[in-house]
Amino acid sequence: MGNCILDFIASLPLTVGLKFEFQLLDKASLDLTDGIQPLIERYQDSPYVKSKIIQNTVEITTRTGDDVSQIHQHLIDITKDVKRNCFKLGMNMCAAGTHPFCTKLARVTPTTGYLQMEKTGDHHGHTDVTFATHVHIGVENTEDALHLMNAFRPYLPLLIALSANSPFWHGYDSGFASYRQRLLSTSRSYGIPPRLHDWQQFTDLLGASLDAGIINSITNLPWDIRPRPHLGTVEVRIMDAQSSISEAMQLASFIRVLAAYLLEHRDAGPGDLPHALPWWNEKDNCYLASQLGLKANYFVNKKGAFRPLLDIWQDVRTELCAYAEKFGESMYYHQLVDRVAQQNTGYGRQRRIYKETNSLEKVVLALIQELENDLASRR
Repeated sequence: MGNCILDFIASLPLTVGLKFEFQLLDKASLDLTDGIQPLIERYQDSPYVKSKIIQNTVEITTRTGDDVSQIHQHLIDITKDVKRNCFKLGMNMCAAGTHPFCTKLARVTPTTGYLQMEKTGDHHGHTDVTFATHVHIGVENTEDALHLMNAFRPYLPLLIALSANSPFWHGYDSGFASYRQRLLSTSRSYGIPPRLHDWQQFTDLLGASLDAGIINSITNLPWDIRPRPHLGTVEVRIMDAQSSISEAMQLASFIRVLAAYLLEHRDAGPGDLPHALPWWNEKDNCYLASQLGLKANYFVNKKGAFRPLLDIWQDVRTELCAYAEKFGESMYYHQLVDRVAQQNTGYGRQRRIYKETNSLEKVVLALIQELENDLASRR
């Protein structure tokens, strides 16, 4: 494998798809429940409803769309159906990067691939109880895929902050806006991908990992952003699961617009926008964003100069505004802009509910209601 070229199946550029990981809840206790096996039996023929490595998760994927509006209703319709079936099985659903009070170890879904991952991951597979939003952007070739991987790296802290939705863990306020990031950091090779210069370098890296038995599939690469050759996409994986599908669509729209901008400006200088930094600065920026969300600072050079992340956001959203219009994403893009201006964040809403009620059960109930209201808002 190490010396082979990995085939890349081209996609139409800037097409979009989304994967959304939902929490399966016991209807009575509101705790996570290992309910994927009876649920997935009802979707044996569906390419859109899937199990994950842990049994308290259901992943719903969209079809591919030319823009975000083409996948929104599709995800709503499937989620409504899955939620109905959850109810029939004594379960409910919500979405956030972590469950606020669950302390149970997760049970691994007993498929051949997941059981093999359990063997190589040992105890970690049972403690990594996190939930994500993944966005796929179509690209035509390997050059575009690697360019986007490298060009997205300085924007990863911004995506962490915009999506942060996991302040609670095991019944406590973690002190982080996205504690999911800290949990995932215990995984091998999790986080910012290496800066890759050509496709052969990527296939060499992948081949060595496969030959050494470190991974058994490209899907085991736990990077924040990675190429998916058989899909013809770049997959952005860094975001927490959002409490509503509408908020996930806003993030997908921003990522699509940003990808369009980065592809058209690949030879331009960085200007005032985020640009490549040494690895340790990039890691620090991601850490600060996971801790403080949109109130974090952002290192802008290797000497330690920094700016507020919100100022970085203002520069980015202003620069990309015309691209949102050009690529048909204005509605979702401006919904995100307005939400940031109102400081309406997932982690902030969870903390506010807890401050008002002193109850993490009420936080979960609020997450359930957010999803329910969102589903009801579109017929």
